[in-house]
Amino acid sequence: MPDLYMPGATVLDIGDHAPCDGGPAKAIPHITWDLNASAARPLDLVPYKKLVSYFSGAGRGVASHLLWNPFTGAVTQFVPATSRSKSLVDLPGGTRINRAGSVVLQIEALFFPYCRVGTTVYPRLIDTPCKGWPDILAWARSWGVPDVWPNGRPENCTRDEHTWETRAGWYPHKATPENNHEDPLTWPAFTLRPTPAAGAAAGCEPYPGHDFFMAGSRPALGKVSTVFERMGKRLEAVGCGRYRVGPGPKLGQADIDSYEAWQRQYNAAHHKGWSGSALKWPPGKETWDALEVPKA
Repeated sequence: MPDLYMPGATVLDIGDHAPCDGGPAKAIPHITWDLNASAARPLDLVPYKKLVSYFSGAGRGVASHLLWNPFTGAVTQFVPATSRSKSLVDLPGGTRINRAGSVVLQIEALFFPYCRVGTTVYPRLIDTPCKGWPDILAWARSWGVPDVWPNGRPENCTRDEHTWETRAGWYPHKATPENNHEDPLTWPAFTLRPTPAAGAAAGCEPYPGHDFFMAGSRPALGKVSTVFERMGKRLEAVGCGRYRVGPGPKLGQADIDSYEAWQRQYNAAHHKGWSGSALKWPPGKETWDALEVPKA
């Protein structure tokens, strides 16, 4: 069974659980749209902690499954995957929108158009770093949500109710029946699924073996090698980097966290069914070869 709580997410379970009704698996992207800014009048982004407090408190009645900060990659989860959440308007009668699937995973991105972070203004969600998106996508895939937009991408979508009831995939808030919101306006693209590799591709670093990454039974934190720097750059390239400054030749906890995120992404993309220690450090040969770390 896939993970009820997204790997890497902070779990803040609000306890308001109810089952879904079954049917095509769906994921619904939203943006928080806390403030109305404009190109002429940008406004500072609302603090992530403030939204976490809202959805776990006064706003629990409209909480999504996930609150996602695309600037930092932070994710907080409020209900498990198999429970409905309540971010969609559900009018009396008709389809129960929040329950209309084997899962109906709802993701709120902390964003509004022309928000300002530091000195930079972001007109669209896809202009942000979108950190953490590959992990969210991998989790949705693990629950059977395919990489399709049956009612159209956020930039150009419809509210076809028959499609909603019969097809699995991603539905922008704007494309869900009984709702009149316009968000999320844009959403990041589906990342390419990594392809399994029988061995290291030409020009790539061959798997150095389990012991290279470990000092006895512990990760070799502090060990220096240019392999770690090149590994870190590849992890950034596939959307799994977790670096404040950037990867370096010294093995650090950020390298370990990033590689474990890559293993989760690979596991979900290829339906490996790995769990527990199989998704933990150190790297294994299959995921290492698939990552394609370049030779020096």
